Amino acid sequence: MNVAALDQRLRGELHLDEPMSRHTTWRVGGPADRFYRPADRDDLAQFLRQLPADEPLYWCGLGSNLLVRDGGLRGSVIFLHPGIAEIVLTDDGGLWADAGAACAKVARFAARNDLAGAEFLAGIPGTMGGALAMNAGAFGGETWGCVAAVETVDRQGVLRQRTPDDFAVGYRSVEGAAGEWFTACLLRLEAGDGEMGLRRIRQLLAQRAETQPIGKPSCGSVFRNPPADHAARLIEAAGLKGRVIGGAQVSDKHANFILNRGNATAADIEALATEVAERVEQRFGVRLQREFRIIGEDKS
Repeated sequence: MNVAALDQRLRGELHLDEPMSRHTTWRVGGPADRFYRPADRDDLAQFLRQLPADEPLYWCGLGSNLLVRDGGLRGSVIFLHPGIAEIVLTDDGGLWADAGAACAKVARFAARNDLAGAEFLAGIPGTMGGALAMNAGAFGGETWGCVAAVETVDRQGVLRQRTPDDFAVGYRSVEGAAGEWFTACLLRLEAGDGEMGLRRIRQLLAQRAETQPIGKPSCGSVFRNPPADHAARLIEAAGLKGRVIGGAQVSDKHANFILNRGNATAADIEALATEVAERVEQRFGVRLQREFRIIGEDKS
């Protein structure tokens, strides 16, 4: 891609060879060829229209549930926060949240406006775009359970309004609208009591802090829970709590978390996740499925 050929009217921030370790919650990852923060939707559309048709394209929220390999990314990364991160109430009582808005911020906004049903979003350490893409969930709630409509964009910068009927939504899985990416969603929530909602959020976050290694570099839950079981239980029963490879460690506090102890590489984390899945399968015959995505190239 010829960066010099990009339209100078672009108003966002373009960075070359941007270390992805700055933008992932695991704090690992090699450089991205191009890293773009659009100023708004029009600027995003302008940038997308100028990309070559074969340009690899990646979308990044807060970098949770994402492992970028140490060799980095060939292509362009789009980072929607904070340029496309608005949260507003609609005239008909809905809640509109841009894809770059942090899930926890959406939860608090809903509660402060006396809307109930979004409290679980406070436990998702990412943005609404990522939550929509994987049907993220926490505390028994799932993102698509309250989605009434979504907005998407394609490589030509065309925005579309879609409904949940356009997607096949399952547990930590969303399929449909190939070649389009989420830019916003409309949530339908119940009328509630704001103080009660905020109290519930505080309770949920306190519960999470008691059981999960909050504040340490991780991606959140590493594996999906298998049917009628919990990944953490299987990992612990396989004797893997505390298991270390390089700078990566299975958390002593919650076995479904892999931590960067401060000097981990993406290769360490990937190797540890692979070993955990293999040993659980050998012991229990259950193949754990990753919640996080692995992108990029190995370091040569």
